Amino acid sequence: MLMATSWMLMATASSSSRVGADGLRPKKGSRRNSAFVILAERKSQALPSGKPKMEQQSPTKKEGRLTLVLSLATLIAAFGSSFQYGYNVAAVNSPAELMKEFYNQTYYERNNNYINEFSLTLLWSVSVSMFPFGGFLGSLMVGPLVNKFGRKGTLLFNNIFSIVPAILMGCSEVARSFEMIIVSRLLVGICAGLSSNVVPMYLGELAPKNLRGALGVVPQLFITVGILVAQIFGLRSLLANKEGWPILLGLTGIPAALQLLLLPFFPESPRYLLIQKKDEVAAKNALKKLRGWGDVGSEMEEIRQEDEAEKAAGFISVLKLFSMRSLRWQVISIIILMGGQQLSGVNAIYYYADQIYLSAGVKHHDVQYVTVGTGAVNVLMTVCAVFVVELLGRRVLLLLGFSVCFAACCVLTAALALQDTISWMPYVSIACVICYVVGHALGPSPIPALLITEIFLQSSRPAAFMVGGSVHWLSNFAVGLIFPFIQVGLGPYSFIIFAVICLLTTVYIFLVVPETKGKTFMEINQIFTKMNKVSEVHPEKKELKDFPISASGL
Repeated sequence: MLMATSWMLMATASSSSRVGADGLRPKKGSRRNSAFVILAERKSQALPSGKPKMEQQSPTKKEGRLTLVLSLATLIAAFGSSFQYGYNVAAVNSPAELMKEFYNQTYYERNNNYINEFSLTLLWSVSVSMFPFGGFLGSLMVGPLVNKFGRKGTLLFNNIFSIVPAILMGCSEVARSFEMIIVSRLLVGICAGLSSNVVPMYLGELAPKNLRGALGVVPQLFITVGILVAQIFGLRSLLANKEGWPILLGLTGIPAALQLLLLPFFPESPRYLLIQKKDEVAAKNALKKLRGWGDVGSEMEEIRQEDEAEKAAGFISVLKLFSMRSLRWQVISIIILMGGQQLSGVNAIYYYADQIYLSAGVKHHDVQYVTVGTGAVNVLMTVCAVFVVELLGRRVLLLLGFSVCFAACCVLTAALALQDTISWMPYVSIACVICYVVGHALGPSPIPALLITEIFLQSSRPAAFMVGGSVHWLSNFAVGLIFPFIQVGLGPYSFIIFAVICLLTTVYIFLVVPETKGKTFMEINQIFTKMNKVSEVHPEKKELKDFPISASGL
């Protein structure tokens, strides 16, 4: 899997570098053209006059190269963190009845009577909901941890605590303790809340600007792979049986252990090292390892420019993030995108899918295989997103994805309402489920976290991930808690609510969200400067008043 993904990233880098090279040509008379002139003058002053012209241009020609170090750092970070997040999302689905039986039997051994139906349902609901609740708590920890330990350091710190609940869940059946499962679900949720925010931040700061989109989608790819692997291992013939379910839950510790062993050999984020740790030597060495060449002067200069621009900011708290006019539309955008991602009905679709398959005539025993097939479609379409995100851009994928989800929800509502009247309607319902999965995997799933990295600068990025992550996990928790009641009340018309949310999110993206493909962090923030109707990127900081748009860098 890792080798296949590495090859895929290499292929993406090849096409992206061609697109990026074209994107570097300034238009005559444009503001960006003046930025190129400024940058060229700086480079010419820094180089000896005797250097030939071709040699002076070499850093620009090399931009966008996907090196072995960069690809391995991406794969290890995504496999060790994002994979286990996806795995834990799906791991408890298949053995649910077996685990409820274990809860009941354990209660009987302690009290000499079985637990009543309501209490058993409540215990199971708590076990499932502890994961998104832990994710919310983990999101609140992102800012302080990444500022103190760094991006890589936080992932390593997180891995230690990921291994502990894996051991607890694996031993829960032997220990005859369902409480161990509930506590462990909370702990793995906290770890998932951290990793789902830190991995996109880490990879976004490692990647050159023309590969930032492709590498930014990789975490979502590994989340879908984790879900698929959990679905496969969760087949009744493998681990979803009386002896195997504790092993199924405990396997989540293996990716964390591998990352804990391998990630220390890879660089920390150069931006964190230079801007926050003020360690120019370490930042330069990290860039050299990541880019595969010694001349990283232009990228170092771009990071220094951002450092100068952000010098007065320090640590921006969540409270301050909401109060800064210069970040108004960025904050609104991440709230709507992360909320729209979860409230668009993705969890409800998976919740309802088994009933749809059964109504179409799929045998109860075979539903598990259809579920695995749906997971495979999800992985395949996320792979497509890795390839096309740097070609089509973020905005197009978001608009396309939410539009497909809107259409799928509308048709699914009609199909569910008519399935008892028209014999072939259940097959339309299955097609709607597949179309929804395709649409969500292309845009709403992978792009929002990538955009958080891109539309915020270094000082505000951790707080932005705290906000985006909190919205993500709270929305996830709310859908899981409320949808069963909506389903009882509205029946087949439940998906109308999700269709409306998809439509409203699509309209917002069309009207507000700009394209960020191929732009530096400073260039993206200059776009939002105009949207926020302020004269600088941060009017609170006079250092940015005359700051030029940079044309190179990460």
